Amino acid sequence: MANHRGVRAWKLLLAGVLIAAGFGDGSERTAYLLRIDGAIGPMTYHQIARVISLAERKDAECVILVIDTPGGLLTSTRKAVKAILDSAVPVVGYVGPQGSQCASAGTFIALACHLVAMAPATNIGAAHPVTLMGSAEDKTMEKKAVNDTVSFIRSIALLRKRNAAWAEKAVRESASATAEEALRMGVIDLVARNTGELLARIDGAKVETRTGMRTLATSGIAVRESRVGLREKLLGLISDPNIAYILLIIGIWGIILEFSHPGSGVPGIVGTLCIILALFALQTIPISLTGVILIFVSLVFFAIEAMTPTFGLFMTAGIISLVLGSFMFVKPGSEAGISSPLIWGATASSGLVLGAVVWFAGSARRRKITTGSEGLKGECGKAVTDLDPAGMVFVHGEYWRARSRSGTIPKDAEIRVVDMDGLVAIVERCGAEP
Repeated sequence: MANHRGVRAWKLLLAGVLIAAGFGDGSERTAYLLRIDGAIGPMTYHQIARVISLAERKDAECVILVIDTPGGLLTSTRKAVKAILDSAVPVVGYVGPQGSQCASAGTFIALACHLVAMAPATNIGAAHPVTLMGSAEDKTMEKKAVNDTVSFIRSIALLRKRNAAWAEKAVRESASATAEEALRMGVIDLVARNTGELLARIDGAKVETRTGMRTLATSGIAVRESRVGLREKLLGLISDPNIAYILLIIGIWGIILEFSHPGSGVPGIVGTLCIILALFALQTIPISLTGVILIFVSLVFFAIEAMTPTFGLFMTAGIISLVLGSFMFVKPGSEAGISSPLIWGATASSGLVLGAVVWFAGSARRRKITTGSEGLKGECGKAVTDLDPAGMVFVHGEYWRARSRSGTIPKDAEIRVVDMDGLVAIVERCGAEP
C-alpha cells in the first residue's frame, strides 16, 4: 500500500510539473512587432530577416510588420519578400496606424505576408517601378523592367491567393486602393483599427508556412517590439547612394589634403573614416565597379597635381575621371542613383579645392624663406663678440655662431648675413661692398 501511495504521489507531482510547464509555455507565447517606416532599403531587409530569424528561434506565434512607407529599392524589396515567403513563422502585414500608406515597394512586402490587414484611412498600391532610364533607346529596357515587376507581384498574389489582376494593375497603371476597397477586391484579409484588434481578429486563422499549416492563437498574447540596432541605424543612414558618394568624396579629399599638407593628421583621420563608412555602404548598393575605380583613379590624379603641380594636366584628367566615375557609380537601370546636381557640385568643389591647394603650394615655393637658417640670408644684426674671424652674432632675435667673411669685426658692430655654412652664419659689416 505504501508503495502504491508513493507511486501515486510521484505521478501527481509529475502531472503537476507538466501542467505547470504547459501553462508556463502558453503564458510565454509572443508576437514580434517590427515597424517599417520611411523608404525601403537595405536596412529594411536586414530588419525583416532579423526579426523573422528571432521569431523562429523563440518559436513565436507570429511576426507583425507595421507598414508605413512610400516605397523604396526593388532590390531590397525582393530580398525582404524572399525572407517573408521562406518564413516558418506566420508573418502578418498591417498598414497602420490611420493615415499611413503602403505604396510602391511596400505593396510587394504586404502582399507577401501570410495575412494582410489595413487600418481605416490608409492606402495601398501605386507600385509602378521607377528607374533612371530616360532616353528613347532605354524604353525597351524599361518595358522589360515593368514586365518583370508585373510577373513578380502576380506570383506573390497568386501564391497568397490574392487579387492578382489588381496587383498587376498596381504595377502597370499605378493603381491604388483604400482599406475598404482593398478588402472588397480581395487584396487584403481584414480592416483593423489597431494591433490589439488585429490580434483578436486573426485568432484561430489558418495559414500555410514553409513548415506546413499553422493555426494562429493570438488572443491575449504578449507583443514584443523589435528595436533597430546601432548597425542597422548606421546602415540605414549611409545606404543612400548620395550619402555614400558624399562620404567617398570627403574621404578622397581628406587623404589628398593629408598627403599634400602633412602635420595635423585631422584630414587624414576624417578621410580614412569617411572612406571606411563609404565602403561599408557600398556593400548594400548596386554599384558599378568601373565607376568606383574611376573615382579612385581621380584621387591618384588629384594627389599628383597637389604634390607636384603639372599646370593643370593631372587636375583636368582627375576631374574628367571623377565625372565619368560619378555617373557610372550605380549600375545602369537601377532605381537607385546619384543626383546629377550633387555630381556637378562635387566636381566643381573638387576643382576649386584642388586649385586652392596648388595655388598655395606654388605661393609657398615662390615666397622668400623667413625661418630657420635659410631665412637669415640678407638679414642684419649685431656682433655680440669680436669676430676674428669667428664669434657670436645676434640676428633675427636669435644668437648664432658666425664667421667674418673678411677681416675682423668688432663687438657691437652692425653686421649682415651673406651666406650660411651649415649652422654658422657668414657675415660682413653693414656698409661693406657685397
